[in-house]
Amino acid sequence: MTIYCVVPEALEDELFQKLVDYYKDDPDVEVIVDRRQGHDRRKLSGNTGPDERREIRDRRQRRPTGSFPPLRGE
Repeated sequence: MTIYCVVPEALEDELFQKLVDYYKDDPDVEVIVDRRQGHDRRKLSGNTGPDERREIRDRRQRRPTGSFPPLRGE
């Protein structure tokens, strides 16, 4: 499993090489620079709440209704 150490682009000059050197002996850590640009999709057209179209459901299976015979040994 890879762990990503994400450095903001504004701090790249200050932190990136220091973190690469610090984690050089740990093969499970990769240091990357966050270069994402553009709008934040979580803030769609000024909505402050969740998208009204989204349906939140309970994904757990429901227990069958009714009673069950006792288990052996009870």
